[in-house]
Formats: sequence, structure tokens, C-alpha cells
Amino acid sequence: MPINTFYNEILTDHNLHPAHKHNLDDANLVLEGVNPSCGDDIVLQLKMNDDGVIEDGSFNGDGCAISQASADMMLDLVIGKKKEEALELADIFLRMIKGEITDEEKERLEEASSLEDISHMPSRVKCAVLGWHTMEELVEKHPKEEK
Repeated sequence: MPINTFYNEILTDHNLHPAHKHNLDDANLVLEGVNPSCGDDIVLQLKMNDDGVIEDGSFNGDGCAISQASADMMLDLVIGKKKEEALELADIFLRMIKGEITDEEKERLEEASSLEDISHMPSRVKCAVLGWHTMEELVEKHPKEEK
């Protein structure tokens, strides 16, 4: 099936060659996310400016291919975005996993939309959403700019 091939190619590429798996020395937001049911463990590091824009991001940790690739794809999407848009993308991703999004919303997820079929693998859902939930928790803690 072409969709499975597309999913496998993207997942494998992000797992074997993650663009964002490294330390981010100037990160000002850091949070560990753990999936105790399967051992996935990531440390998400973001650099957010005073205007709420995620200027850079990275992750480190260990886990299955799905958790690592999903975190890498998530960072591809949220770097350069304002906090509110990053949270909106997380909401879309999480609703996609539940099968509750429109085609237009799916397009906004770019490569991360290749994980849509994870919804049919309940034991893998927590793997796919780990990075997204960690990012949500991390940016929601960031104080809003007061003007």
C-alpha cells in the first residue's frame, strides 16, 4: 500500500536521521516526558523568545522509533511558530490520532500526518503523542508577555 510505504519511509528517516536530536545549550524551557508503559523517555528543550516565538528546539532521550520520529516531526512544525500556533498544531495532531480532524487540518501537520494510522494501534498511541504532550506542558508553563 502506498500510504504504508509513505508512513514507513518518513518514520524511518526521522528515526535514523533526526534533525533535532541534540542538546540545545541556550534552551530556556526544558522538560522531561516519560511513557512508563513502554520506556520512552525524552527531554524536550526549547528556546522561546519574549514574544512567545519558539526560535529553536531539540530533544534527547531513548525510545521506540515512533516516539523519536514523532518528536522530531513535531519540532519541524513548531520551530519558528508562536506559542499559540504550536499549541494549536498539538491540538490538531492529538485530534488526528483520535480520527477527529478535517483534511485541511491534516495538511497543516505536514509529515506528522503520516502518523494518522497510529490510531489503529492503541498500544502505540502513547508513543506518538509523548513529544506533543511534553511540548504542550512546556509552552503552557511559559509566562505570557505582559504589555
